[in-house]
Amino acid sequence: MTLPPQTLASTPGSTPGTLGTTLAGAAVAPRASDQPARPSPAELGVGARLSLHPHRDDFVDVIVGALAGARVRDVEVTTDDVSTFVRGTEDAVVRYLFDVLLAAVGAGGHLVAHVHLSRGCPGEVDCTLADDTLLFSGDVPTLPASGVRAAAHWALYPLDDGGPGRAGDHMAAITAAIDAARERVDVTSEHFVTRLDGDLADVLSTVVAGWLGAGRSVRHVVTHATISLGSPSWDAR
Repeated sequence: MTLPPQTLASTPGSTPGTLGTTLAGAAVAPRASDQPARPSPAELGVGARLSLHPHRDDFVDVIVGALAGARVRDVEVTTDDVSTFVRGTEDAVVRYLFDVLLAAVGAGGHLVAHVHLSRGCPGEVDCTLADDTLLFSGDVPTLPASGVRAAAHWALYPLDDGGPGRAGDHMAAITAAIDAARERVDVTSEHFVTRLDGDLADVLSTVVAGWLGAGRSVRHVVTHATISLGSPSWDAR
């Protein structure tokens, strides 16, 4: 389908609080000018791409309705004729994706979604962050159980090129993410991907946990998941 480019919302993120320092026994709040500015999601390269594919005749209404009906908080959302771009903090981006998926599957029928998450590379051609830069990785957002069965083909790409005196190790973060995934959902090894089965909230949280976990040791991390909801093949088994 073709949608005109549009930006649904753009709300600047909040600035985290700071702790006071102690001088001569008295608590003194640091001046704002003394505190380093927290990089924005755009500067850190945090964002997502989302494509929805409802297997329904009214797919246009389902897609537009899901994108418009999601709670847009502290995210920038731009849709074109290929996918929807979402930029914000990791927490805000994930919660927005969850809202959209729930809204789209709520229309009924079979829904397939492609979710692409990236952090640590703000440029389209060149990464302007130093290779040895490690970005703070927050906690995995807690998503409420949805009651929606989901299956996903998941791939994680920690783009670890190594550093001075250290060879890159792409598989370490991937192996750790798959081991951790077994605590959340059913995990099956497939060709080129790992299959995840469970509640939509748990499947999406697993994808995000691997993405954020790898980001604690690797600057640029990308993950991709093809998520199937309401598949008619489940009834046939």
